Amino acid sequence: MTSWVDALRRWPYTFAVALSLAVGIVAIWSSNHHDVPLRDPEGFLGPAYVRLPLIGVLFFAAGIVPQAMRRVGVRPLSNLRQVPAEVVTIVRTEWTWKRLAYITTGLLAFYVCYVSYRNLKSHLPEARDTYWDTELLHLDNLMFLGHNPGPLLHDVLGTNVTAHLLAAVYVAYLPLIPLTLGVFLVWSRDLSRGAWYATALGLNWVLGVVSYYALPTFGPAFVQPEMYRELPDNSAGALQNALFRAATRFYDDPTGGSTFGIAGFASLHTSVVLTACIFFVRTNQSQIVKISGWVFFALTVLATIYFGWHYLVDDIAGAAIAWISVALAGWATMNGKHWRKPPSATVGTPLPTAAVA
Repeated sequence: MTSWVDALRRWPYTFAVALSLAVGIVAIWSSNHHDVPLRDPEGFLGPAYVRLPLIGVLFFAAGIVPQAMRRVGVRPLSNLRQVPAEVVTIVRTEWTWKRLAYITTGLLAFYVCYVSYRNLKSHLPEARDTYWDTELLHLDNLMFLGHNPGPLLHDVLGTNVTAHLLAAVYVAYLPLIPLTLGVFLVWSRDLSRGAWYATALGLNWVLGVVSYYALPTFGPAFVQPEMYRELPDNSAGALQNALFRAATRFYDDPTGGSTFGIAGFASLHTSVVLTACIFFVRTNQSQIVKISGWVFFALTVLATIYFGWHYLVDDIAGAAIAWISVALAGWATMNGKHWRKPPSATVGTPLPTAAVA
């Protein structure tokens, strides 16, 4: 018994699996309690159960094929015929069942937490009928010395080029987060590092949905849309309109095919992107990765206010969720600063020079 307990304590995915099981059970209970069917959210590259395995396969290929080409050489071109055989050799020597099991576990834990988060978020109108937008609007006005932050940013930054740039950044979050997960799960030399990142992202979804239920809000653009009507048509506005239409259909028929996806407090865009930035720093990624992450984070926070997705306090709460998620996940996977880890003896595929370590 002691050996099993010790093994579970040291397995980097113990916490992530327990977390995903817990939030999955809550999502199933909520679905039955509110009589709203569970749904698999669709997004970049289709449903999550298609998207995540596809990302894993793509990164698997992206890591192995260039390595095989370097080994056999590309000159003369006839050497390329040896690439498939070299790929097989790399798989046999470097891709252990343990490595594949870790990657699969990370993807599944992330998937269950994310799908549960999306469903619990969709059940919010059935569970809560009091929203706090009036109070947070007043708080924003107070913090910006009598001004509404969205229109203030429109005046300062303009509503043409800036709007399209920030819209592109805001929507880019949707594919970039699962892609970064694929990088750390598949390419990382340290298996526990991928577990750390997957666990941190899972915590973001869980803590995020807890914040939605603790302080339900819609967000400025949904309660005072007149403040954002001067903005040009862009992908962020299209997403807001799509969410509004889906929310209306959900209110009309919760058992239909639509989901409710509007929630302000806290900002998960802020929390998840900041989680990635903190993780880049804690794992000592290259300067270009860290700087790119912080620039993307700053633009993301700006976009949340500029388009009226969130109040300022939403971004502050999102930052707190990010810090808690990285710290708790680091402790749970034995990657925290108080752990002294032995050198990792696992994994193999060399990373591209500019990739993460």
